[in-house]
Amino acid sequence: MTETLSVRTKPLTTDTSHASVLHIRNFRLLWIGEGISLLGDQFYLIALPWLVLQLTGNALAVGTILATAGIPRALFMLLGGVMTDRLTPRKLMIFSNLARMILTGLLAGLVLTGFIQTWMLYVFALIFGLADAFFFPAQTSIVPQLVNKDQLQAGNALVQGMAMVSVFIGPILAGALISRLDGGTIQSTFGIALAFALDALSFLVSISMLSLMKIEQLVDALEKTGGGIFAAVREGLLYVWKDNTLKIVFSLIAAINILIVGPMYVGIPVIAKIRFAEGAAAYGLIMSAFGGGSLAGIALAGMLPKPSPKRLGTVLLCVISLMGIALAIIGLAPSTLIAALASFVMGAANGYNNIMLITWLQKRIESTLTGRIMSLVMFAAVGLNPISTALAGAFIGINATVLLVIAGSLMTILTLSAAFSPAIRNLGME
Repeated sequence: MTETLSVRTKPLTTDTSHASVLHIRNFRLLWIGEGISLLGDQFYLIALPWLVLQLTGNALAVGTILATAGIPRALFMLLGGVMTDRLTPRKLMIFSNLARMILTGLLAGLVLTGFIQTWMLYVFALIFGLADAFFFPAQTSIVPQLVNKDQLQAGNALVQGMAMVSVFIGPILAGALISRLDGGTIQSTFGIALAFALDALSFLVSISMLSLMKIEQLVDALEKTGGGIFAAVREGLLYVWKDNTLKIVFSLIAAINILIVGPMYVGIPVIAKIRFAEGAAAYGLIMSAFGGGSLAGIALAGMLPKPSPKRLGTVLLCVISLMGIALAIIGLAPSTLIAALASFVMGAANGYNNIMLITWLQKRIESTLTGRIMSLVMFAAVGLNPISTALAGAFIGINATVLLVIAGSLMTILTLSAAFSPAIRNLGME
């Protein structure tokens, strides 16, 4: 058995400001590369549904193709965590981006030449989802390798903040590009092809930035398990299972997905349609308010002092409970303005909570297990989305207001009940 050991060189500084983090060469390369790549992803996310509608005219096909990508993403997320620990996050991000660059480049070529067919999109979605399963654990594991522990909060805030900025401006740019070049007709797909090509180019930029980094190789965690991939997965699962604090934290993350994400994406458009006179405009405003709130929450997490160790658990529980309260308020809101304000609060709580929890996890878990634990986080936060939306869709037929109120109330009750656990109350003391 061989182990690769070397010393990681990190900046020796006590400055935890955003500017100090951006002065770190490796982090700056990550921030630039991923920022451009995330912007390119928005072009893909706008172009793909539009292409499906051009080919089929069927909204159901849009949903099934997007859902197809979620299957391998959920199934292989834990394997992605194992490979992150084995190959290092940077290498896995490069491999994943290379695969997705080839896919989007090929997709652009097929659309441009007119050879694209609907069945091909299902195949592309499956492969793309598989590449995502390896990318997400690596992406959430790389920041601790680039900055000091005291700079993690600012580093995570910068990365997540860039992601939210791309969500704001990317769809607008992509929509304008497709509309201008294709003229709103079903005959032209040049704008769609160009959008895919720009996403492929953004992956190339990210690969280049990642390749320029200089990160020392860590211990080969998979070899340390002495039992291959399944033993490595088992080690990560047991690590969480034996830790009462981690078990509760992961349960709360999963609860947010089941009780907040699904009901929000399924219930809010129904509420907007049946209750608010603005209709689709109300839906857009409410969801935009959530995005704006998330960006504000991320900014606050990066700028505000970290709560004291004694208060960290209490602060996080209060913030998470706000998400449930806000969702219930949206369910009862008599006007678009009140629903949008509640959505902004929910987004702010979500953004702040994401940064604080990810930072806490990155500091707490063993470095050789980072990829596997982060893959579990991503599974709880993203992999359960199909289950969450399916459950929300099943219950929405009863009453949209009841769905949002009950889901929000349950989230609040579960969160506040966690306060009875000393392990959560003393979260920051560990």
